Amino acid sequence: MCEEDCSRFVDWALLGETTKPAAPAKLDLKDLKQQARQGQWNHALRCQAYQHLISTVPCRAVTPDAAVYRDLMGGAAAQKPASAFPLPEFVDDSPVPRYALKAEAVASVHRVLSCVAGQFPDISHCPALPAVAALLLHFSGDEAQCFELAGRLLACNEPGRRLLDQTYLAYQSSCMTFGDLANKHCPAAHKLVVGAARDVLEVYSDWQRWVLGDLPFGHAARVLDVFLVEGYKVLYRVALALLKLYRKHKAAAGAAAAAPAPQQDSAAVREDIQAFVRNIDASVTAEKLLEKAFSIRLFSRKEIALLQLANERSLQQKGITVKQKRRNVQLALNPDTFSSEIVSAKEMRDVWSWIPERFALCQPQLLFTTATHGCSLNRFYSHCEGYEPTLLLIRTTVGDVCGAFLSTDWEERKRGGNKLSFFGTGECFVFRMKPEMERYEWVVIRHPELASAVKTDGQEGEVGGQNSDSSSGLQQPERPPGELSPFLAARHFNLNSRNTSMFMAGNFDSIIVGGGEGNALYIDSELNHGRTGRCTTFDNPPLCSESFQVALLEVWGFQDTMAPE
Repeated sequence: MCEEDCSRFVDWALLGETTKPAAPAKLDLKDLKQQARQGQWNHALRCQAYQHLISTVPCRAVTPDAAVYRDLMGGAAAQKPASAFPLPEFVDDSPVPRYALKAEAVASVHRVLSCVAGQFPDISHCPALPAVAALLLHFSGDEAQCFELAGRLLACNEPGRRLLDQTYLAYQSSCMTFGDLANKHCPAAHKLVVGAARDVLEVYSDWQRWVLGDLPFGHAARVLDVFLVEGYKVLYRVALALLKLYRKHKAAAGAAAAAPAPQQDSAAVREDIQAFVRNIDASVTAEKLLEKAFSIRLFSRKEIALLQLANERSLQQKGITVKQKRRNVQLALNPDTFSSEIVSAKEMRDVWSWIPERFALCQPQLLFTTATHGCSLNRFYSHCEGYEPTLLLIRTTVGDVCGAFLSTDWEERKRGGNKLSFFGTGECFVFRMKPEMERYEWVVIRHPELASAVKTDGQEGEVGGQNSDSSSGLQQPERPPGELSPFLAARHFNLNSRNTSMFMAGNFDSIIVGGGEGNALYIDSELNHGRTGRCTTFDNPPLCSESFQVALLEVWGFQDTMAPE
């Protein structure tokens, strides 16, 4: 293939080139890994290298090729604008980056993606594909060749080889895996993100887009070189390097030396990282970026595979395998049918915005209220058992309102036998509504240094340090064999202190939320008197007066409106 063929879609002015680079004699097939890492390929050489590397990818027996594309997309279809070919739903609104393409070439990427959608119906979620297709088009002779190259990457069937995520389960687990790797290999940068964003997983959901979409063309092409030679782990390496460089950038700007800023909406942090990556060529060369990426030590394909598998299993256990677009939380709560004596519909919508996404479309269902069912702990348990999760609301006699989101069925308390034992997961949180609204999440989310990335045996056991009159000698029950992370982000925690994982507990004479040096909430058996104080699990201040009398207590469940009747 001649150089002219490989240049028809490229706008050399966007590359700052006055003339096209001279074509090399021929691709040297020896030591492609070293060539890719050292950036020895110019444009024409990349055309040859990509053709060679992708043509050797093992694929399904029947994989649509360039001839199929020409049959389907030739003639009148080739003349239609990009607007005639909307992006497939599986790209999840990821735009087509122009990179160094001619303006009209963006329509070519749209046509390629449209054909992919028709020929690969098993793809349900692949937000990286627009960027990959756009990059490949720079080095393709025509749209059909670009389609064939992308198709072979999608159709790879080599056991254990991962190229592009094509399902929501695979993609979401990769985001969780990136969080695990960031926690282990970039602890300082990870801590910066945890302290800045309310939802860390939401920030990390962009990790692939940083590499495939936001990086400038020169950097992205160098990354694609190495990715085609060495595989999927390169994407993780480069994204981690970007995270490290972002933290360095924030430190240089004085953010590290300043007083800790309050947490921002996660969208603001995502935009800040995206802006940094898009402008990285002003401060970091492609060579420096790859050098940073490959300087991360003890980073193996096996480690990635194990984390990915564990995270996929965690998502499957939670029933999260496909993406369900989240409606506005105000639509999920019907103010006409909602009635609480503690909070208004608006306040309940505010609480609803805090709950894990998979419950956001559920309707609140009143399970228990002392106004109707009386002040009896036994009746509390009988009405709440069998429901998971639940929302506890308390109004005190002086008008303070506080509560807790509790991830686990109260029936779980019985596993501890006669001992008061803690259970629950890291999705639990406590909050106060009045006099001011504030949420306190699991302390490990805010301070990941309290946990390491690998869970060890013997983590659970006897716990102490509680209020002497209510919870001395508490015991955490063992988790079932094979149970994964206690938090949806699937970190495999080895907690430095057992006090940081005391979420909820209950027996015949009290219910407790939060433990370690105190309890976030303690309610007696008559559901009449309570205490609140700082606890290690949530690192919260007292949620109201430290000793209070309960005026009203409600427990709400989550009714799945999408479930069959």
